[in-house]
Amino acid sequence: MAVATPTAPALSMRGVVKSFGGRLILDGADLDLGPRARVGLIGANGAGKSTILRLVAGDETPDAGTVTLRKGAVVAHLHQLVAGDDRTVRQALAEARPERAALEDELARVEAQLADPSLANDLDRMARVIERQAALVERIGADTASGDAIRHLRDLGLAEEDLDRPTRALSGGQRKLVALAACLLRDPDVLLLDEPEAHLDVARRRIVEELVEDFDGAVLVVSHDRHLLDETVTEIAELEHSRIRTWQGGYSAYAVARELELVRRQQQYVTQQKEIARLEEAIRRFKDWAHRVVDERHIKRARNAQRRIDRMEKIERPVFERRKMALALRSAARGGDRVIALRGGIAPVRACIPKLLPDVLSGALGQGPVFDRAGPWLRCRTVIGRWTTGRR
Repeated sequence: MAVATPTAPALSMRGVVKSFGGRLILDGADLDLGPRARVGLIGANGAGKSTILRLVAGDETPDAGTVTLRKGAVVAHLHQLVAGDDRTVRQALAEARPERAALEDELARVEAQLADPSLANDLDRMARVIERQAALVERIGADTASGDAIRHLRDLGLAEEDLDRPTRALSGGQRKLVALAACLLRDPDVLLLDEPEAHLDVARRRIVEELVEDFDGAVLVVSHDRHLLDETVTEIAELEHSRIRTWQGGYSAYAVARELELVRRQQQYVTQQKEIARLEEAIRRFKDWAHRVVDERHIKRARNAQRRIDRMEKIERPVFERRKMALALRSAARGGDRVIALRGGIAPVRACIPKLLPDVLSGALGQGPVFDRAGPWLRCRTVIGRWTTGRR
C-alpha cells in the first residue's frame, strides 16, 4: 500500500512583524513552505534572515502576525555559529534522539529484571519480560539513523578518534558538521540551515548538497554560496525592505529575473518622472498665468495637475547595485612631524622621583620611535603613558 504524502504546507508565515529595539526587521513578511520545498533565503547582511529561522524554530516570537507549522511537524535548526561543550560527538548525536535513549534505558531495566533470580519462580512474568526485551531489541536494531549519521560524518572527513573527543575541542567546521548530523537524526519535517557551507571545502560542500537533496522534508536554507543555492533549491525568497518576495528557480534564474525586473522598473520610473516633470512645469505655467491674468481657470488647472501628481502610485528608483562603503586606506599618508610634546612634566611624589621630572621629562614624539620612556626614570613610564592618553 502506498504511503500518503502530506499535502498541507509544512510552514506558513502570515504578516509577521519583528523589531529589536527601535529597528524594524520584518514588516508584514509572508512565506509558505510545501512538504518537499527547497527554498533559499537571501538578503543583505543584517536584513533579518537568521531572525526568520529563529521565528520558525520557535526561538523567537513575532511582535505581530503568525508562524504556523503543520500539526505534529518537527523542526531542526542548524545555527550559523555552533558552540562546543564537554559532550563527545557520540553523546551529542545520542542526545539528538531522546526517544532512542529512552528505549536503551528501558532495555537496560528489562535486562536487570532478567538478571533477578526471583524471576525464575514466575514463568509467566519471565515470558512477558523476555517478550518485551525482544521487542525493544528489534526496535533499537531497526533504528539505523545513528549509524547513518556517523557514516556521514566519516564521509565529511571526521576521523574515528574525533568521535570520542569533546565537541569544544573540534574546529568550527567540524562542530557544524556534527550539528548537521544531529539535525538529520531527529528526522525533521522542516530543516533550517543557516550558512551550512561555512568552514567547508569544496568536497565537503558537495556532500552537504547531497544530504540536502536526499532529505525527505522541507528545507529553508540561508547561504551566500550561489553554487549551493543553484544545486539545492527550487525557489528563492528574497528579504528586502523588511518584506519577503519569492522567485522561482535557483539563484542563477533569480539573478536573471531580478535584473530584467529592475530594467523594467527603471523604464517605468523614468517614464513617470518625465510625466511628473511635465505636470510640474504645467503647474508653474498655470500659476504664472494666474498672477498675470485674473482668471480662476488657471488656478483650477494648476490644482487638477497637482492632484494628478498626488494620486500617482510613486515608483521607487530601482537600485541595481547596493552602495558600497567609500573607504580608502592610504598607508603612505602621514601627519605632522611632531605628534606629542612634553615639557617640564611634574607628577605626584608617590608616582615618580620628583628631582628627575623637571630635567628628564622633556621631549617630543614624532614619526618613529624618537621618544624613549625607558631611561633612568623607569618608574615614570606609566605616568607618561597616562599623560599622553589624557588619563592624567
